[in-house]
Amino acid sequence: MSNTKKLLSITNLKKYFPIAKSSLFQKEQLYVRANEDITIDIYEGETLGIVGESGCGKSTLGRVLLQLYPQTAGTTMYYGTTLDILAPSYIEDTLCHFKKYKAAVLKAEAKYDAICKKVDEVGEDNADFFLLQDRNLAQSDAKTKLDHVVKIVGGFYVMDDAEGDRGRADILAIHRLNVQKNILVNDLNDTETLISKISDDGIDKKEQKQYNKLTAKKARLEAAIDDINAKINENQAAIDAIRDSMKADPEFAKYEAMRDSGIDLSRLKYKEMRTLRKDMQIIFQDPYSSLNPRFTIGQIIEEGLLTHKMFRSGSQKMREHVVDTMKKCGLQEYMLHRYPHQFSGGQRQRISIARALAVNPKFVVCDECVSALDVSIQSQIINLLQELKEKEKLTYMFISHDLSVVRYISDRICVMYLGNVVELADAATIFADPRHPYTVALLSSIPTTDVDKVGKERILLEGNIPSPIRPPQGCKFHTRCYMACDKCKRVPPPLVEVEPGHYVACHRLEKKLDENGNYTFETATERRTERA
Repeated sequence: MSNTKKLLSITNLKKYFPIAKSSLFQKEQLYVRANEDITIDIYEGETLGIVGESGCGKSTLGRVLLQLYPQTAGTTMYYGTTLDILAPSYIEDTLCHFKKYKAAVLKAEAKYDAICKKVDEVGEDNADFFLLQDRNLAQSDAKTKLDHVVKIVGGFYVMDDAEGDRGRADILAIHRLNVQKNILVNDLNDTETLISKISDDGIDKKEQKQYNKLTAKKARLEAAIDDINAKINENQAAIDAIRDSMKADPEFAKYEAMRDSGIDLSRLKYKEMRTLRKDMQIIFQDPYSSLNPRFTIGQIIEEGLLTHKMFRSGSQKMREHVVDTMKKCGLQEYMLHRYPHQFSGGQRQRISIARALAVNPKFVVCDECVSALDVSIQSQIINLLQELKEKEKLTYMFISHDLSVVRYISDRICVMYLGNVVELADAATIFADPRHPYTVALLSSIPTTDVDKVGKERILLEGNIPSPIRPPQGCKFHTRCYMACDKCKRVPPPLVEVEPGHYVACHRLEKKLDENGNYTFETATERRTERA
């Protein structure tokens, strides 16, 4: 993958679903821990494959990224647009209540430090599982609270003097000016649309007066926008001057490096997130229930275009765009006025793809979009997605339980188990050198015609997937792992980079594939070999 420009950056993402209490006397609130401490970067133009058994949290992750489910904790930064274009309201809230947010950060950090001291007293290897879990949650909470502030103010986080107040005030002023400018820009766009419509139809004497008014309004709006841009530049110059004077301060530089121009999707209001819906779309798993049976195919594809005011209802330009999108997805124009029940499964999935791509998105979640189709149709849809990705410069999150399909379409593969990422690497590395025992077991289950691999012993995972309500202590996979040790039963393994771009969450990182297809394990106290 040549492009290294981030489109999405997910840090310590959690998604818990609360479970209704079974009685009035139940004190403990239980949760389904669907996603736990997920940290992933998604780059422009790539396809990130997400694999794992049913119930591992794949689909939940895709929906949380699109904020169809609100995330419980963590940050999801989006870089497909800029803060000045969207101007989210959480920026003003953070700057207006800066002291309150900073106090919350300090309190969370103090709690984390206190738990760390308790762990140090008993030792990492002897610490109770619940103590380690509390430390993990406290660390995640402190980092999330810090990110919410520092990503906006940068180095001004540590400046408590008058100069720091001026810098934060200038950031707030720029935000408010951007809010005003966006209102004017939207008004200008609407005015230009009206002017264009009158010009296209031909200006008669009755419309000349309206045309003149609109032209004058356009000039006023452009002048107002230019005036706001000048004020923004003044405030930005004042901020840059303070930053230049603080460059030598190491603490200021530390927090300034954490400043982020991305948009935190988890903090957006409903209306703000709706604005970004055209950038982030989803193709659902079931091509039958995901289409409205009362709408024609044309109406289904038009719905998003009308919602985002991309075209005027009933206009020729919208019809042309819909027909062009249908043809890109392998659908013919005569199908425009038909209903979903008149199509096969493969055709319905093409309609779902056309609906998602009609609004020109940048990021598309493909949620097991071929699993309900015949094998022969699957290949056609996969090839279509690949072709559209190259033509439209799309970024995919491709969710599937079929590793052979994911291998074909993905640039990188993320393996999930019970809500956690257990391995992340490029597709070639995952298949050539898997490091996590769960990944090895999944790969051993793929049917093959390769003469060298036929007859190799399949790794059967014993037992069932544990409950996500009360997951096992330590590594969640240790109850089914064929190489678990005592540490696995007590200490959750962190996701670490074992090689450039290859991340694994396992205590047995010393394992390595040998030339005979076996995995060798070495520790200070033992040396053993197990068949892959």
